[in-house]
Amino acid sequence: MTSISQNLVWAALFTLAPSAFAQEHPAREAGDRPLSCGDVSIAELNWASASIFSHIDAIILEHGYGCDVELIPGDTMSTLNSMIDEGKPDVSPETWINSARETLDQAVATRELHYMAPAFADGGVEGWWIPQYIAEAHPEIETVADALAAPELFPAPGDPRRGALHNCPEGWSCQISTTNLFEAYRGWEKGFDLLPSATGEALEESLAEAYADRKGWLGYYWAPTAALGRYDMVKLNFDAPYDEELWHGCIIDPDCAAPRITAWPRSEVYTVVTDGFARRANGALGYLKKRSLGNDVLNGLLAWMTDGKASGEEAAIHFLRTHPDTWREWVSEEAFGKVNADLERSAGKSR
Repeated sequence: MTSISQNLVWAALFTLAPSAFAQEHPAREAGDRPLSCGDVSIAELNWASASIFSHIDAIILEHGYGCDVELIPGDTMSTLNSMIDEGKPDVSPETWINSARETLDQAVATRELHYMAPAFADGGVEGWWIPQYIAEAHPEIETVADALAAPELFPAPGDPRRGALHNCPEGWSCQISTTNLFEAYRGWEKGFDLLPSATGEALEESLAEAYADRKGWLGYYWAPTAALGRYDMVKLNFDAPYDEELWHGCIIDPDCAAPRITAWPRSEVYTVVTDGFARRANGALGYLKKRSLGNDVLNGLLAWMTDGKASGEEAAIHFLRTHPDTWREWVSEEAFGKVNADLERSAGKSR
């Protein structure tokens, strides 16, 4: 559950697309008018922060802007392909751009999709990590190659003779990039197995179990997450600078025949909407152009969600009730009042 720049083409598209849309649809950009926006489908992607965003959006769009909201489960790639090919879902609240930059850039250039605000105000962080206690005990480990030279420090479950690199769940874009980079490093020849994770929760559990036993752990992770807020981890350097052509032409391609080592790019995470939604959204579009959270707030929300075994919807409600000054900046005064009134009614019913 991937990926907000070194890509100047994308930056130009993002800069130009909103102003172009405003010129084409001045009435829709004139203000945050709480007009009904009709049916809206929102992707509920299969990791915790994305679930929180989808439910925040669902509550605000439904109760603040009169939208009829449907949540559609999905993962990064299937959601984006569906948005481009079928125009649904209307909104992808947390889109890791690096997972499909070329596809997204083309869709934005042809105005099939539109970038909204960054989901993470501080950007996202992706890479391969080890626990801080391993880094402190072995200061010689600074890069991925250093870690792969010591499989005995990162034992595979059930076979301590092999090392283990923990991968992302299938369907996540990082599963493809991690697999290709593992191949580029010849991880198997260096005594490592690439371990798949059934879910994002399973990936976190493997980290939690290693931390509880003070054992070695090496694998993909990202921020903001509750896990990286809870466990002190060190992100390893890759053994080559970032190569944009290599990344987009091979590392994120499941059919890449000859992957080579490259650093992970800076992760940009944006909300993306379809052109159909942008044309009918009225004031709701203004909200999505402002909705952005800092990593400190998200880490706190994710820790609250994990510790209380709460759902994405419960975490969204908790955020709206405890951070009104934050989300008030995203919406019109009328929408703010309507959402607050609904939160008060629901709180009264739960007493």
